[in-house]
Amino acid sequence: MPITPATATHSSSNGTAQAILLELVDEKGVTIGTEEKLAAHQPPGLLHRAFSVFLFDEQGRLLLQQRALGKYHSPGVWSNTCCGHPYPGESPFAAAARRTYEELGVSPSLLAEAGTVRYNHPDPASGLVEQEYNHLFVGLVQTPPAPDPEEVAATAFVTAEELAERHARDTFSAWFMTVLDAARPAVRELTGAAAGW
Repeated sequence: MPITPATATHSSSNGTAQAILLELVDEKGVTIGTEEKLAAHQPPGLLHRAFSVFLFDEQGRLLLQQRALGKYHSPGVWSNTCCGHPYPGESPFAAAARRTYEELGVSPSLLAEAGTVRYNHPDPASGLVEQEYNHLFVGLVQTPPAPDPEEVAATAFVTAEELAERHARDTFSAWFMTVLDAARPAVRELTGAAAGW
């Protein structure tokens, strides 16, 4: 994993990982504290800041990722291009760009804010809860993904029609349709009506 200023502050001097903290927020998205990542996802879940990224190629196809099988939360499921949590004090935009590079080895050629969505999605497989105030981003990618295998098992570029077929056949993250539906106005603006999003 590339070391960035944000990730470097979360490694101790002896090389052991420190607890990853998330920003807890109120219903308006105002920061009210911090909590350790796994603890924030224990039922009933603590409302925390998150982000979701949707990157498209020049043909208007969405880049999906299949989460690595070793992940403690939602392993092996398909989801949007990238999602995660800003570190306390890190802007959602910076976190979205950072994690997209860390997970997929790509830097978006365009990344724009696409609103926010608040949801509460329990994950049936793990028993963890996604209680999130999620910042949405849409953008373009012009280089092939080079995923970190510890984060991503597979990737796929899909049209809107191919996504519908895949969604009916494969397992997707509990939050996927919520964040996609919330981002659709910005996705349509980015890709144009002909792409069918």
